[in-house]
Amino acid sequence: MEFEKPLGAQLTNIPGMLVFDLSVHGDARGWFKENWQRAKMVELGLPDFGPVQNNISFNASRGVTRGIHAEPWNKLISVAAGSVFGAWVDLRPGESCGEVFTCVLDASKAVYVPRGVGNSYQALEDGTAYTYLVDAHWSAQRKGEYTFVNPADPSLDIDWPIPLEEAALSEADRAHPMLANAKPMEPLRILVTGGKGQLGSALENLTRIRGLAGWEFVDLPDLDITSREQLAKIDWPRYSTIVNCAGYTAVDAAELDRNRSTAWAVNARGAANLAKIAVEQNLTLVHLSSDYVFDGTFDWHSEEEELSPLGVYAQTKAAADAAVGVVPRHYIVRTSWAVGNGKNFVRTMCGLSDRCALPEDEPGYLAQVSVVDDQVGRLTFMSTLARAIVHLIETGAPFGTYNVSNGGEPASWYEIARRVFALRNGNEDAVRPVSAQDYAADSAGPVAPRPPSSLLDLSRLEATGFKPARWEDELEAYLR
Repeated sequence: MEFEKPLGAQLTNIPGMLVFDLSVHGDARGWFKENWQRAKMVELGLPDFGPVQNNISFNASRGVTRGIHAEPWNKLISVAAGSVFGAWVDLRPGESCGEVFTCVLDASKAVYVPRGVGNSYQALEDGTAYTYLVDAHWSAQRKGEYTFVNPADPSLDIDWPIPLEEAALSEADRAHPMLANAKPMEPLRILVTGGKGQLGSALENLTRIRGLAGWEFVDLPDLDITSREQLAKIDWPRYSTIVNCAGYTAVDAAELDRNRSTAWAVNARGAANLAKIAVEQNLTLVHLSSDYVFDGTFDWHSEEEELSPLGVYAQTKAAADAAVGVVPRHYIVRTSWAVGNGKNFVRTMCGLSDRCALPEDEPGYLAQVSVVDDQVGRLTFMSTLARAIVHLIETGAPFGTYNVSNGGEPASWYEIARRVFALRNGNEDAVRPVSAQDYAADSAGPVAPRPPSSLLDLSRLEATGFKPARWEDELEAYLR
């Protein structure tokens, strides 16, 4: 008699844990099943967790009981022969910590167990073979990261088919702590490169204020993203996400021959190094892009616009976007006209406004300042950009490219400068307009070509539930 069982999946009371009814085909000779089928299972909700190792535990006798162990990796469990009673306990910090799920597994079922969920089972038949795929290689050095709970803990209320006093259970498992004394599994971390820069500092400030755990910030000399040797020393299985804030940002200086190789190394090769790691380790990569990857042909730039970089800096950023774009789990965050706690346009204008406000006979006095009036955009404050990045990560927004700037009315550099001067010293009439061409002609050093329009369409970002504040309001707060 032939039989067939279709593939299906159901949620459990433990967040992220799934039970699969496997597709089984059988007749009088026995059965065949697809024990793990990536495309079909992902479609049913299985995370694309990228298993790298397959383990089998053979249990000679009925009653063999193992666990409860929570390891720092995800796994897909099934039974190759016999059957087990499985019991799982959520040992991750949070509201679901202590949740218990149980079910019987035979050859027709599989269970996806997220990292940090304690796993245990009891063999219900002699000769039971228990098998599982994991997404990290086992190493003795990582055993210190395991979390254990005693399977006899009465607070778990696990109804073991064979009483534990009659079961074959290791002394180590019998000695594990009760749930009340167990150490929750440490969550995966988020690594921020370029942690001392304007965006890195804004992210560190935001995560500290919000009490977000697991964020780590690194910068030179501790981590150089152009060095594969340094990157290879990081224990990547401890991380879920890389946020790449490292970059060569001297737009005009990048035009000089002596700086080009550095700009390409940091912006392009560094991003490519991180992209390679993200693919190999199945990590999320958040990468900071720029409006400069466009030539400004269009008045508004959407995420789908083809890249058309003008200067050297813009070319390095476009190359980085291409490298990061191959990472399955990526956010390319494209921004414009950045304002943070370091050197930026607004701070420069504040200093010039102060000089224009001096008495004419004071050293440093300026009568007027020329600012480009034929390049249009909107400011992006690093506090807004930091909140947008955290929002994308925390909400699990669809992967891809997102434009991020502040909202508000489009304005030229000249118009923004006048507003800064007005707020700073009430001397906005000291600002005069100049074309980008004339400004470059009068400059003592190189001036990189810039797009005439840096306006970013924010509709994709807003569709995720994040609406940036107006740049006009943020500017006033920044100056205060």
